[in-house]
Amino acid sequence: MKIATFNINGIKARAEALPAWLDEAAPDIVLLQEIKSVDEAFPRDLFEDRGYFVETHGQKGFNGVAILSKLPLEDVERGLPGDAEDEQARWIEATVVGKDAIRLCGLYLPNGNPVPGPKYDYKLAWMGRMRARAADLLATEMPVVMAGDYNVIPQAEDAARPEVWTEDALFLPQTRAAFRRLLNLGYTEAFRAREPRPGHYSFWDYQAGAWERNNGIRIDHLLLSPQAADRLRDCQIDKAVRGGDKPSDHVPVWIDLDA
Repeated sequence: MKIATFNINGIKARAEALPAWLDEAAPDIVLLQEIKSVDEAFPRDLFEDRGYFVETHGQKGFNGVAILSKLPLEDVERGLPGDAEDEQARWIEATVVGKDAIRLCGLYLPNGNPVPGPKYDYKLAWMGRMRARAADLLATEMPVVMAGDYNVIPQAEDAARPEVWTEDALFLPQTRAAFRRLLNLGYTEAFRAREPRPGHYSFWDYQAGAWERNNGIRIDHLLLSPQAADRLRDCQIDKAVRGGDKPSDHVPVWIDLDA
C-alpha cells in the first residue's frame, strides 16, 4: 500500500500538476495539506474520476487538509482534539477499510513564525495537543500513520544550510524537542528509518533560486506506530516533482506498507 503526503500549496494552483502526479505515481492514499479551499469548492471530480474517495477539512484562503483514498474511509474526524476554540483546519483522521484497517492522520502543523510571539505559542501548544492525540492512538494498537507538513526541521542534516535556520520556528530547540517527544512515545519517522544520510529535502522556497541551488529543507514527515512501522517496506521523496510545471514548493513523500 502506497501512502503519500503532499503539501500542494493551493488546490486551484495545482489543478493540473496534482492529477498528473497521481496518474504517474499511482498512490493508494494521499494526505494533502494547504488545499486553501472550503469543502464545497474542492474539485472532488478530479479525484473521484480517478477512483479516489475524498474527505476534506477545508478553510477559505489558507490551511485545509484532505484525504484521497482508493479504499473506503470510515470514522472520519476533523480537527485536532484539545482546544474547542481552535478553528484552523489543520487535522483530519480516518480509518482505511480493507483487509487490515489503518488509522490515517493528515496534518498541517503551524509554522510558528515570527518568534517569539503568539504564533509560536500556538505552534508549541498545538504540538502538545498532537502528542496527546498520538498517545491515545497508540493505545488502540492499530497501525497508525501520522503524515503531513510538520513545519519541523528535525536535525541539522535536514537542511542544506542549517545555520540560516537557527532563529526560525521550524528549527528552534523547543520545536525539535517537541518533535522528539512525539517520537519517544514509540513512533518511527519513516524516512530516517530507511535513509540515514543527509542531503534529502522536501521543500524548496520559491525565492532566491532555492530549487536551482538545492537549498532545501526536510519538513514533510510520516510517523508510524509500531504496528505500521513493522510493515514499512520503503519510503521515498519524489524530488523531481519540484521541477515540473507550476509546482508546489513542497514535493510528495511516500511510504510503501505491507498491508
